[in-house]
Amino acid sequence: MQNDFRSIKIEKEKCQGRMTCMRVCPTQAIRVRNKKATLLKDRCIDCGECVRVCPNRAIVPQTSSFSDFSKFKYTIAIPSPVLYANFGKDVLPSTILAGLKKIGFDDAHDVACPSEAVSIALQELLDSNNLPRPLISPFCPAIVRLLQVRYPNLLDNLVPIESPMEIAAREAKREKMHELGLKETEIGAIYLTPCPAKTVTIKNPPRKKYTFINGAIPISEIYPTLLQALTHLSPEGKQEKQVRGIGLGWPIVGGQVSSLKREDCIAIAGLNDVIRIFEEIENGKLKDIRYIECHTCPTACVGGSLNVENPYIARGKVLRLLEKYGSKPCQPREKIRELYQKKYFSLPGKIPASPAEPLDDDIQVAINKMKRKQDVYDLLPKIDCGACGAPTCMTFAEDVVKGNAAADDCVFIAIKKFESISSDLLETVLKHSRKIRHNEKLN
Repeated sequence: MQNDFRSIKIEKEKCQGRMTCMRVCPTQAIRVRNKKATLLKDRCIDCGECVRVCPNRAIVPQTSSFSDFSKFKYTIAIPSPVLYANFGKDVLPSTILAGLKKIGFDDAHDVACPSEAVSIALQELLDSNNLPRPLISPFCPAIVRLLQVRYPNLLDNLVPIESPMEIAAREAKREKMHELGLKETEIGAIYLTPCPAKTVTIKNPPRKKYTFINGAIPISEIYPTLLQALTHLSPEGKQEKQVRGIGLGWPIVGGQVSSLKREDCIAIAGLNDVIRIFEEIENGKLKDIRYIECHTCPTACVGGSLNVENPYIARGKVLRLLEKYGSKPCQPREKIRELYQKKYFSLPGKIPASPAEPLDDDIQVAINKMKRKQDVYDLLPKIDCGACGAPTCMTFAEDVVKGNAAADDCVFIAIKKFESISSDLLETVLKHSRKIRHNEKLN
């Protein structure tokens, strides 16, 4: 694989092998053997579902901590707009930005306004010609990863536009470099993330080698400290310039397409529906759709596994913010169009495919293993019970062929083997018993 860094890790000492993670993983990337879960990195798409459901909290996101940023002279919080939906309805975005400066950040830069700018840039792109249809949103890292692993033919359909969080970090750093005379390396931009997947984008940014984001802290980790700071915020801190614009709606399903020409754009959320749509695109359908907004979480970013608020309540808060502050743009549309023409939003380069590891690098050996995999599968009950530690009978057969499991790890095969041994043993006992009785008669 090009890069095997994944956004989660399994803490073996906490894991009790309860298989919940294995059952929810949409790409069958988890195995449970000897009461411990193991991650198959080549299959993982960083969706964070396992983090959400683990009853022992043994699966944790690989995010940053405050101590990681002590090396910077100046730190800037780059909060996902989701953060605004994690507090009470009377807590405004501007107040939250002020609160972030109270808890240790030197500054806080809104991402909702860059989100609005990206929406405008998207429409400019869609008005262009000679583009593949439908274009797919690249702003959910788990979606990009899903395409790399399972649908590499659709990678060219990803929109070549920079993400709002990256634009926000770039703008914030350049502003402070000019204002304070600092070097970019002396300024740390920290994204406050609703999901683990963003850490992969930071660690291994798509299409490029460099990112303006220096790390990510989970919203759930920063929430208690920020909540306490907000209750003690002075009235002056609540008079900050208010955050406005349609970018406030980006955390919910339809937030990206709300400002586009909706008759040829759709928004989908949840991996099952996303996969169904991708299958249709691969089969040559949906040519009349120009843009698809995709989210792996069923409720979009408000449902990220690192949020605090219930996703449906959070969605209501986003809608209230949109109703109150979404109608007034945060910046002139013409300015965004000019920036678009100057390629301010462009993200050139290609995203490489990253398919799951083959059965073998040698094609002939791989073909033979494929046949053996089918032979093993034919012996299995095909009920996908998971007792073997693999999510399905087919994945178990593959594990056997790869040498990661034995065939009699399947309880049904083990029972048949025991029955065969028992039958042979019984026949042997009866045979010797008959000999003994025969010898007794002779004597």
